[in-house]
Amino acid sequence: MQTKAAILWEVNAPWSVEDIELDDPKEGEVMVKLAASGLCHSDEHLVTGDLPFELPIIGGHEGAGVVTKVGPGVSWLEVGDHVVFGFIPSCGRCPSCSTGHQNLCDLGALMALGKQIDGTSRHHVQDKDLGLMCMLGTFAHDTVVNEASCIKIEKDVPLDRACLLGCGVVTGWGSAVYAGQVSAGDVVAVVGVGGIGANAIQGAKLAGAKQIWAIDPVESKREKAMEFGATHTAASMEEAMEPMAAASWGTMANAVIMTMGVGSGELLAGGLALAAKRGRVVVTNIHPAMEMTANISLLDLTLMEKQVVGSLFGSGNPRADIPKLLGLYREGQLDLDGLVTKEYDLDGVNDGYDDMRAGKNIRGVMVYS
Repeated sequence: MQTKAAILWEVNAPWSVEDIELDDPKEGEVMVKLAASGLCHSDEHLVTGDLPFELPIIGGHEGAGVVTKVGPGVSWLEVGDHVVFGFIPSCGRCPSCSTGHQNLCDLGALMALGKQIDGTSRHHVQDKDLGLMCMLGTFAHDTVVNEASCIKIEKDVPLDRACLLGCGVVTGWGSAVYAGQVSAGDVVAVVGVGGIGANAIQGAKLAGAKQIWAIDPVESKREKAMEFGATHTAASMEEAMEPMAAASWGTMANAVIMTMGVGSGELLAGGLALAAKRGRVVVTNIHPAMEMTANISLLDLTLMEKQVVGSLFGSGNPRADIPKLLGLYREGQLDLDGLVTKEYDLDGVNDGYDDMRAGKNIRGVMVYS
């Protein structure tokens, strides 16, 4: 069949919206008509080359839609089911999945190749095979994915909000609740208030943090952070240092969650300085693939027993966490509506990323008719 998709042909080029050919799903795969896709910063890393995935590639990894075709061997999904994509597939059988770490499923090793799990393509243009961001390609009206990437959800959940659970919400939430181990009475600092940082704030709030510091140079984002549960704001880590010391009686932050758009090893020292004794710095944001150095005080790390940990997909289990968080949304305890700053159509993909670069959006969402 023919459909439309946004393709990246080369690094530092705009997305090109084109007609593509889409094959039927094969063994273990489903075709999905997408309703919406989040405009996540991770897709910008394709454009800048920070994520060196194979090109050409269809962007998008934060999507939700309706199953329209089911391939052979798929027994638990059927036409008409509503699904959210997990940007890391989960097979349920590998060592990581079987020990409760679906976010580290062995199938994730295939993501950079951009093909289906069997190594072939279902998406084509100009006689070329197209790769898929995270084996999904949600910058499209229709796509074919493996069932391992699908989480079935209830049909009453609006898909233009459910799509946010495919990456940003679970990643931010889990960075606070799981990786950051935030608990009642903690002081938390979230560095960078975008689609991930906003949800780290929401996670810290529901975990019972007494102080949540939202740190971002953009004033409108700091103001928005207060709506998600932040209690204090600062324009930079340096600016936050003295007031946090005063407000916390010198103890500083039990968890510092790094969620800037692009990570920098030079900034880790600032995060570590904000951390309390035995405090934990959670590195969630993507760093350039070739960055191999970090500027931290190793003496501070040792003498204060501080920790620096990485977190992928919120260190969670998307098959359990996505339905759980949608339940909190239903109950009014998790704000998905407030995350969406502006909506676009597929042809507006480049406008959406212009707005993201300008700091205008918490999360832009492309909504497809």
